[in-house]
Amino acid sequence: MDVNRSNIYYTPKGESEKNLAIMRIMDEHYLNYPTEGVLRVQDHLLTLSLVVNEKRIRRLLRLMGIMAIYPKRNLSKLGLAKYIKPYLLKGLDINHPNMVWAIDITYIPMAKGFLYLTAIIDIYSRYIVAWDLHNSLEARNTLAVLKQAIAEHGKPEIINSDQGSQFTCALWTEFLESPDIKIKISMDGKGRAIDNIFIERFWLTILDQSVPPIPEQSVPRFRSKVYHFLTRFNI
Repeated sequence: MDVNRSNIYYTPKGESEKNLAIMRIMDEHYLNYPTEGVLRVQDHLLTLSLVVNEKRIRRLLRLMGIMAIYPKRNLSKLGLAKYIKPYLLKGLDINHPNMVWAIDITYIPMAKGFLYLTAIIDIYSRYIVAWDLHNSLEARNTLAVLKQAIAEHGKPEIINSDQGSQFTCALWTEFLESPDIKIKISMDGKGRAIDNIFIERFWLTILDQSVPPIPEQSVPRFRSKVYHFLTRFNI
């Protein structure tokens, strides 16, 4: 069968006692601080007088199947260039509600899987006019949140987003530019998160106050947490 005889009789050596002790410490630390990566873990070990290099820590964490929890990248993959719109908010005097809304999506880690939280903020009032949770980044989910906002609060004059594929697609632009809607589309410059600074600041607030360091087990329970947080936020 072309199998080397030594492979059958070889017994893996396994990790040393020291490595097993380090792994135990890192496992306990991760339960309390699941957002800390290799460098923070290295600092924690140093406080315990354990000098361990980054390469070794990274290998042991991978062996344990542990990864720091953080918002994932690539939520804003570019769509078709023909649907990209210019940024309309530079120097604009935003002086009344429903003048400009901003929409964005953030990643929420769960105990089993993940969710994406979509929110729309009125830039003048800082009021969250609509939000929802989904388990995919499909454009129809984002559009459903916008339709909910319009149904409850009326139409804005302008809606601003990044250049993610959810917004640079026919479904999004054709709806906004349809004769019965006619909402101006504004998009951040590529790589310019500060163009949408108000909703980026909102993400920092909600992730800090509503997303637990240990991922939530229940989607309904997490949805309830977001609902109660936004009820207070919008007062």
